[in-house]
Amino acid sequence: MGDPAVVVAYGAEQRVRVPAVRARWLRQTFVHWPFRPEAVQALLPRELVVDEYDGATWVGFTPFVMADVRPPVVPASAPGLPTFAVSNLRTYVRRGDGRDGIWFLSIEVACPLMLAARAVGAPYTLGTLRVSTDGGTVSYAGSRGLRRTRRVAYRLNVRPGDPVQPTERDVWLTSRWRAYTRRLGRIWETPVEHEPWPLAGAAVEVLEETLTAAAGLPAPLGAPVVHYSPGVEHVRLGPSRPLPT
Repeated sequence: MGDPAVVVAYGAEQRVRVPAVRARWLRQTFVHWPFRPEAVQALLPRELVVDEYDGATWVGFTPFVMADVRPPVVPASAPGLPTFAVSNLRTYVRRGDGRDGIWFLSIEVACPLMLAARAVGAPYTLGTLRVSTDGGTVSYAGSRGLRRTRRVAYRLNVRPGDPVQPTERDVWLTSRWRAYTRRLGRIWETPVEHEPWPLAGAAVEVLEETLTAAAGLPAPLGAPVVHYSPGVEHVRLGPSRPLPT
C-alpha cells in the first residue's frame, strides 16, 4: 500500500484562476512500469526525490491527443485551434517540502508551437506522431525527430475495457497536479487543473518502445500497469514559476 502521509489527490489540488493555456486532453493511455528507486533517482536533479508506491518508483508512458489548444480568452469553439498528438515519458517526484509532481524524462510533440515550453526546461522534441482508432482499438505510433528512426520510437495498440472505480494506486499513477522542470539552475513549477480522469482498464495488443532505454533506464521490475481514458475536457495550465532556491 501507499504511504498515507503522501496520498495523492484524485481531484485538482489548486485552482488555476489565470491559465496560460487551455486545452482538452483526449484518448490518453497510461502505461506504467515499476523500477528500482535508485535507477530513476539517478536521472533527476538534486532538488527532487523519487516518489514511491509499493516500494517501487513508477515510470509512465502516456500518449494522447492535445486538442483545441488556446490562450485563456479564446473560446473552445473558435475555428482553427491546433490539435495534435503528444507522448511523454514521466516519473513522479517530491520536493523537499513534500509537494508531489511530475518530472518529464522526454516529451515528443507534433506541434512546433509547443517548443516554446523549452524556455522553462520542458524537454519537448518535435516528432512524427499518430493516434488513430479502428473499431475497439486505439493505436499510437511515433518517433523522435521529423524522420522516422528505429532508435527512439514507439508503437502501442490498446483495447479499452469497462470503466473502473479508481483504486488508491490508480489515483497515485494518474492524478498529478503540477509538473517540475529545470532551467538556468532553478526548478520551475507548472500547475494544472482539470476534472478527475475517467479511467478504464485496457488490454495491450502491441507495445514496442525504445523511449525508456533512450532515457537511461534499465529493464523494469515487472509488467506494465495500463489504463485508458477518453480524456478530460477542461484543462487549465497555469504560468510556470521558478521556485525559491
